[in-house]
Amino acid sequence: MSIIKTVSRDKVPLGQKAAFGSGHLVLNLLPGALAVFMFFLVTAFGMDPWLAGLLGGLPRIFDALTDPIMGFISDNTKSKWGRRRPYIFIGAILSGILFALLFQLSENNSVMFNFWYFLLMSLLFLVGNTMYAAPLVGLGYEMTSDYNERTRLMAFANIIGQIAWMLVPWFWVVIADPTVFSLSEETLRTIGEMGLTGDELQKITDEKVQATGVRQLSVMVGLVCAVLGVLPALFCKGMDAGKMENRKQISVNTLSSSFKELFEGIKEVSKNKPFMKLCGATFLVFNGFQMVASFSFFIIVFYIYNGDYGQSGTWPAWFASLTAVITAFMVIPIISRIANKWGKRKAFIISTVISIFGYILKWWGFDNSLNAQFNETSFGQGLNSAVASIFETINPFLDSVGMSWFSIDTSQGGPWLMFVPIPLMAFGLGGLFTLMMSMTADVCDLDELDNGMPRKEGTFGAIYWWMVKLGQAIALVLGGAILTLVGFDEGAVSQTAETMSKLRIADIVIPAFTAAIAIWVMWKYDLDEKKAKEIKEELVKRRGEL
Repeated sequence: MSIIKTVSRDKVPLGQKAAFGSGHLVLNLLPGALAVFMFFLVTAFGMDPWLAGLLGGLPRIFDALTDPIMGFISDNTKSKWGRRRPYIFIGAILSGILFALLFQLSENNSVMFNFWYFLLMSLLFLVGNTMYAAPLVGLGYEMTSDYNERTRLMAFANIIGQIAWMLVPWFWVVIADPTVFSLSEETLRTIGEMGLTGDELQKITDEKVQATGVRQLSVMVGLVCAVLGVLPALFCKGMDAGKMENRKQISVNTLSSSFKELFEGIKEVSKNKPFMKLCGATFLVFNGFQMVASFSFFIIVFYIYNGDYGQSGTWPAWFASLTAVITAFMVIPIISRIANKWGKRKAFIISTVISIFGYILKWWGFDNSLNAQFNETSFGQGLNSAVASIFETINPFLDSVGMSWFSIDTSQGGPWLMFVPIPLMAFGLGGLFTLMMSMTADVCDLDELDNGMPRKEGTFGAIYWWMVKLGQAIALVLGGAILTLVGFDEGAVSQTAETMSKLRIADIVIPAFTAAIAIWVMWKYDLDEKKAKEIKEELVKRRGEL
């Protein structure tokens, strides 16, 4: 049980938690939507896959450079609105606007015109997004100095952030649905003048629908992110930095010295052993998960439904959305309670072990014969009938509001057992970001104790999320390599039994193995509640606070 009782002045009010959570919703929604929309660069806008890959990789190099710089700037900013809030306010608006502009491409433009337009707009978008993200993460670390309240704050924020992952999987379905984003009369007339028939007509129509969907949905996402993104700047409060010592002067005249101080700060951060353990564990767990993140989709379509996208329908979207729902409303609250009772390190180890069992359970959850047997049981038949009855009742309503894409088809039975591992797997990422962000805030106290002022929440946050982005970039490359190694043929209608067996094994072994290494990394993590309490007391004494 916790040895520290949270005093009232260290508690973050519910309104501030909600505002900070809205910021985390934006932090998750923008990259999630970006990943989906970029897929349609190839299918809707005719981008060469190699060029599309460059558009995914080149901006990440730029992003890796800007994150620490923005963290350093926000750490050393002096303003009457605080160190972080001005950047969060401006960054939220820029991020929303630039995201919408990023996808205002035309399928009628040349491929190279779209390539250079998207590359330039990506760099501008990342500037706005970095201006928003780095200060927001730093603000979260300083909203409370209490060991357990930090976990509760991050848990609350991550619950709201999971809403993004409940929505994003449906973007795949919505963008390609002609009943949602209908074509204009002019576009239909242009298609008709082409004189196409059969499959060719269907192909060009689908591409036009997808392009229209990307343009319109990106505007909606950008607007929502701009509105929600400014809330932390308006309502959240960080620590009082008015008397914070040793902050560097940020100006054009001090540019060279500022870069020197930046690298000194990064050097100090890299010497912080507890923080490097957090980065290493995050890299392993997140990278392992991201490497196989798309494999569940391929297994559902090509193994369970033998390459029939029509029959697989919305099952992949339901799988991803249900994972986010369970993570938000079941897993994160449980992890928060475990951390409060037994400490953050033990909570991380427990949650990661549970996730490993979840990954292993996927072998049986995705087994075709077991799913078939389940559908033949009285319970399975009752479940299929109940779900079918529900959607038969609400389908007229869904049709009337243009949401027919939300329906689920159980006429052939459903692969229900694939949902069984989700509550266990969800402990992986659900525990990771809730606990690691809370522990990073503790690390910021340790850094102040060792290196003095100014506090470096922005720098720590930027480097931590740089590790996340690096892991994601590596995972994208390795994920594609694994698909090639197992013999997956993206152009084939169906895949061989050997390929799907190898893919299912990789889907389990890789994240389970990296999670196990992460447990080993965190096994001797020593910044526990007792040590955090001693550090806080020393900092309060050093600052002359009551």
